[in-house]
Amino acid sequence: MALDALLDAIADQGWFIWDDFLAPEQVQRLSECVPEAWHRARIGRHDDVQREATIRSDKIQWLSQTMGQPIQDYLERMEQIRQTVNRDFFLGLFEYEAHFAKYEQGDFYKKHLDAFRGQENRKLTTVFYMNSDWQPADGGELKLYDLDDHLIETIAPVAGRLVVFLSEKFPHEVLTTNAERISIAGWFRTNGVTENKLDIAN
Repeated sequence: MALDALLDAIADQGWFIWDDFLAPEQVQRLSECVPEAWHRARIGRHDDVQREATIRSDKIQWLSQTMGQPIQDYLERMEQIRQTVNRDFFLGLFEYEAHFAKYEQGDFYKKHLDAFRGQENRKLTTVFYMNSDWQPADGGELKLYDLDDHLIETIAPVAGRLVVFLSEKFPHEVLTTNAERISIAGWFRTNGVTENKLDIAN
């Protein structure tokens, strides 16, 4: 079972690639919920939030239950993961937040950690890919590193693929895209979401 494989991989190495997390028809229905309005992604939180085009250039839109049944179904799958991970690892994951991320031609996101220093409330990162026609020449791969800056894996943004990793342990970057790239970036958190959303995307 893929969920068991996820648990084993998180326990053994801290990251996991789940191919075919959603079937092609599910990805298509989810793609139909992609918004028309986008916000330029930002870096930091609260008073430190800033736009920094030299570090990241993607656009985002936060997920909401009101976006349609496919979004609700996706969030329910994430809730199943949250409950299972909490049961096995006692991480105290309280909730899940996520947003669509759109990388247009030439966009990128330089190497970063998802957990803020001193406020590491993001414990587990997820990235779900939605481009059914992705080709290697399109770029936009996710590079995953360890804390000693050694490259662990280069991950292609293949539609239906879910990547999960410990937020505090794995710096990562999105390589420059040569074609539009749509994903859902999400985080399991140990405390509640406030009106000030945390602006780190994948």
